[in-house]
Amino acid sequence: MRAAAVASIGVGATATVLMAGLVQAANENPVTGNALTLSVPAKYRSLVEDAGKTCLAVNPNLLAALLTQESGFNPKVSSPVGAQGIAQFMPSTWETHGIDGNSDGKRDVWDPKDAIPSAAKYLCDIAKDVNDVPGDKQNNMLAAYNAGSGAVHKYGGVPPYQETQNYVRSISALADVPSGGKMTTTEQAATAINAASGRLGTPYSWGGGNSNGPSTGSCCSPNGSSGKNIKGFDCSGLTLYAYAKAGIALPRTAAQQYAASEPVKPGQKRPGDLVFYGSSATRIHHVAIYVGGGYMIEAPRPGTSVRFSPISSMSDLYAVARPVRHTNKEI
Repeated sequence: MRAAAVASIGVGATATVLMAGLVQAANENPVTGNALTLSVPAKYRSLVEDAGKTCLAVNPNLLAALLTQESGFNPKVSSPVGAQGIAQFMPSTWETHGIDGNSDGKRDVWDPKDAIPSAAKYLCDIAKDVNDVPGDKQNNMLAAYNAGSGAVHKYGGVPPYQETQNYVRSISALADVPSGGKMTTTEQAATAINAASGRLGTPYSWGGGNSNGPSTGSCCSPNGSSGKNIKGFDCSGLTLYAYAKAGIALPRTAAQQYAASEPVKPGQKRPGDLVFYGSSATRIHHVAIYVGGGYMIEAPRPGTSVRFSPISSMSDLYAVARPVRHTNKEI
């Protein structure tokens, strides 16, 4: 379903701006098993949980991540290239792989009760089809969903298409968000990452963003860019919004957010931690949310949009810190 990714998420983000890392380091406690920890609209949660157990190659979190990437759980979205519905099936693929998930006698690509089970079954089918291809089996399965099994066989793994490679990384990162059984820091981190990921593709706006979401910004950035006519987020507006969804109120600026967080040693960082850039605590100029595997989600700069980037994409990493509800440091 390579064409479907052209209009991934259905809210303006495109696969070419999606960069994410695999949350796979041992100290990051990646999700395993069949627990659904990603944010899923209540009306689709049971569908995702049930369909996510269709085969061993699929789990509810992976399916939820794929649907987040494809449509943002919008069952009415249609891409410019013709992909349809919540799982963004191309008509020819739906004709072959669509199923009557709710047993009402119809196979309707626009009905999530059909499309979500169909997406899971299709993942299971292509997992079998590319099972003998070298490399990571999950990555190959996702690549086949995006670019087709033929491309995965042709290249002996994830094909060298930037769109497909970013697609695989993005879904893997979302699917591997850590979770906790209680209202813990880990669960709050997962909530913050999910909230920020739901805003992928939102324009950068200097001074934009609050606890309710994107907003028009102000004038002006150090290089003279104004956010007055742009509804979106700046770097700290995005992190403020994401953590508000997790029940943690952060201050507005990056430096203030550092003062409201507890630094962690580099070897102890985990997804959800804030990544700060600058020369000192009072000269922090950028903040982002670490998602694992050396990647972060950020609102980078004027002229860009919310995206995943390597934490090494900026040279002046100052600190990694974990948001807390108390203990502000002097800066």
